[in-house]
Amino acid sequence: MVFRQASSLLHSVRLKLAKPDSVMVLPEIISKEPLGPVVRQGDDNWFNIAKWSLFALINAEEMGITSKNVNKMKATSRNPSVKRFLGVVGNMGKGLGLSKDWAYNIVKQVGNYGEVFDRNVGKGSPLKIKRGLNALWKNKGGIMYAPPIR
Repeated sequence: MVFRQASSLLHSVRLKLAKPDSVMVLPEIISKEPLGPVVRQGDDNWFNIAKWSLFALINAEEMGITSKNVNKMKATSRNPSVKRFLGVVGNMGKGLGLSKDWAYNIVKQVGNYGEVFDRNVGKGSPLKIKRGLNALWKNKGGIMYAPPIR
């Protein structure tokens, strides 16, 4: 049996079948509906926190910061971008009403974007969806990027 439709929906439907291995979700991308955090209109502060939290996940992956190495990176990195990101220098969270180590806390608790993707819908999940366009733009063939946290 072969289906072509929105990939994440098809992967979840496939798991509910009596014989999920008898069905293949084709790799061709036929649509790009963005799926991500949504907040109530008019709650600008919460919108900014949600948006910059997603940016933090993406930036962490791009900088090689993971839930497993975040403590070491915070303690030993000499990279000014990493130090700023993890709250060692500066206070990037102040404008959002958050602590200076807000991005560190996110990565420590849930990992970077790649870790979150893999665990919830990727290779570490029952869905096993390939990253594809959800991979980083830089050297990974995807379209995921975020503005730097400065």
